[in-house]
Amino acid sequence: GFFFVLRIPCVYDTLGKEARRVTHSLAAFEQRRKAIVQQIAELGDLRAGSITSTSGRCGKPGCRCQPGQPAHGPNLRLTYKVDGKTVSESLPTPAAIHKAEREVAEFRKFQQLSREFVATNAEICRLRPSESEPPMDQGKKRRKRSARRSRVK
Repeated sequence: GFFFVLRIPCVYDTLGKEARRVTHSLAAFEQRRKAIVQQIAELGDLRAGSITSTSGRCGKPGCRCQPGQPAHGPNLRLTYKVDGKTVSESLPTPAAIHKAEREVAEFRKFQQLSREFVATNAEICRLRPSESEPPMDQGKKRRKRSARRSRVK
């Protein structure tokens, strides 16, 4: 197999003969960022949430779910948050279950790619040389004299 080792340079590497290596790794991170963006663009339908299973007893007399007997279910549901509140959708058919599983799996891929995107951007920001900025005057500000004359006694 192939191994790709990327040396992450330290601050001292930004000068001298190491500058070319920093530029190369910056370019490698920029390429990685482009690849992540492309992978995100190729994702299919996605939605946040979890598929949960519920079962319970209805309480109707004479029903098969009476105590000591198996409960109704399992009934699969898609559970997610909207404005901080939990919402639960029924998944009544195998097709609905399969569709929801596919969408949640795509969302998990999106989350992973998003984490990689942020980490890659952090490396790009760390490696990119800063542009020179004009020095700010750090001296003490002097108070302007008042236009009014002070009273002398």
